[in-house]
Amino acid sequence: MNPRWQTILKEYSEALIIALILALIIRTFIIQAFKIPSGSMLETLQIGDRLFVTKFTYDIKVPFTGFSLFSPADPQHGDVVVFRYPQNPSKDFIKRVAGLPGDTVEVRGHVLFRNGQPVDEPHLVLHPGATKMDFGPQTVPENMYFMLGDNRYNSHDSRFWGFVDRTQLRGQAWRIYWSASPHWLFSNVRWDRFGKAIE
Repeated sequence: MNPRWQTILKEYSEALIIALILALIIRTFIIQAFKIPSGSMLETLQIGDRLFVTKFTYDIKVPFTGFSLFSPADPQHGDVVVFRYPQNPSKDFIKRVAGLPGDTVEVRGHVLFRNGQPVDEPHLVLHPGATKMDFGPQTVPENMYFMLGDNRYNSHDSRFWGFVDRTQLRGQAWRIYWSASPHWLFSNVRWDRFGKAIE
């Protein structure tokens, strides 16, 4: 092979390897993209929203394990969090933190009670449907979290499958980077949602 082409090939190969390593580091420790497939978090998150999740908010983990090297912060009430679904860890779910370790939580009708007091939930959406379900009261165990969807009557959440272990948290939802039809990336693009912070 021509020495010039050998040099060019080597340079491109090195650049590609470095790019792949950087992408792996970013995805593992810093930020990851997720897509919203269901309406359980309406109106906060629309079906077809694509969003970035910060991986470093709560825990810096050893890759491919649940072991945390250190924890910069703890989840707080109202955080929107991506986590591994307790009944099938190969799936990711996204919900809002409704109960922290030590909280006593209860859902009666459409009202969340935390430690005996009703909680003001400005993001709550009430569309009565098949999944209306009361819960508790139960105390959230140590290192566990109680998760609820904003679309309360159409959300498969902790009322059905219990608490989420901290080791299963993937990260905190941060910003929407694309929003369009769930069936086609460039269909019915919702331009007004681009860059929107998730609160």
